Amino acid sequence: MTVDRRAMILGGAALALTSGSARLDAMSTPSLAALARAKGIRFGSTMGGSNFANPAYRTLNAAQCGLVVPENAMKWVALRPDARNFDFRAADAIVAWARRAGLGVRGHTLLWQFERWMPEWTRTHDYGANPKAEAARLLVAHIDTVVRRYAPAVDSFDVVNEAVDPDTGLLHETALSKHLGAEATIDLAFHTARAAAPRAQLVYNDFMSWQSYDGRHRDAVLRLLEGLVKRGTPVTALGVQSHLGSKYSEAPTGLGALDETAWRRFLDEVTGMGLDLLVTELDVHDNPLPSAVGPRDRQVAAHTRAYLDLMLSYPQCRTVMCWGLSDRYSWLQELRPRPDGLPKRPLPYDAAFAPKPMRDAIAAAFAAAAPRKATFA
Repeated sequence: MTVDRRAMILGGAALALTSGSARLDAMSTPSLAALARAKGIRFGSTMGGSNFANPAYRTLNAAQCGLVVPENAMKWVALRPDARNFDFRAADAIVAWARRAGLGVRGHTLLWQFERWMPEWTRTHDYGANPKAEAARLLVAHIDTVVRRYAPAVDSFDVVNEAVDPDTGLLHETALSKHLGAEATIDLAFHTARAAAPRAQLVYNDFMSWQSYDGRHRDAVLRLLEGLVKRGTPVTALGVQSHLGSKYSEAPTGLGALDETAWRRFLDEVTGMGLDLLVTELDVHDNPLPSAVGPRDRQVAAHTRAYLDLMLSYPQCRTVMCWGLSDRYSWLQELRPRPDGLPKRPLPYDAAFAPKPMRDAIAAAFAAAAPRKATFA
């Protein structure tokens, strides 16, 4: 079924802002977390930086989410100022707040297998006479330290992020993997995480999609996962980032051509390996959509509903995470601006923290989903 044929007007209640804080009318509007939990699903979002500093935004997240993930605070560039030291202040603050608020926490990410997003010092570091051993030492020490620190609060870690080049299908290299080999680096990351957190969900996270042009990326991720499973590497789930919409901002109309048949075949292969699925970074890149807010929001909502209906048709999908709740704090605003200069509307709440049709679409998808056995508290 096409996204257009599944378009619908979805009802929703309002979220009011009172004295600078978000107030949810819990009597008339169940939270997204509660709707998800009723079906054995966890719902959450990302936090960090300026949005975490906003008390109204923290209130919104505490009201709507069952778990959070630090947006950047657990990445190498945030935790590792140099080869010897760690800076846990930002990550600790998010985890401590989440625990006080009764929220779960996901870990993101123990290794971003992409040179551009690793600290500069990893490229200038003196790897000595045995660079392979030194690279392994750095990787093991980092992952072991981070996982043991946060395992009491974190039961699901994105161990490796975006290892596949979507254009070539080859594995990205970093300063570490240039000495260890890309596959060996990924294997070592997962084995180290498993040793430090014996019961945690260990996730490979990437942005392959249901777009018709993304076949090479999907095939390469399947090859990576097949190799991990065959070698006994302890990966337990695939994180599907779910940045929806065409990545090509010059696309003439709509949110891109979809290949739902190929996408289901891909998900069937992944789950057939015994792996779980997570939606880890949901948002909608709305550049090709109309400038008018009403039509744009309706198309975003319809696209989101169709996508979540498909993903949640798999009982192995028990986690859905937005990459932010409010348009005010979306990474897409600066990194992928609309050509008409208007603010993007990629998330379930607008810049004033009022709910949008996308919020209603997520709620409706949870309500329609078949119950599944919850695997997390």
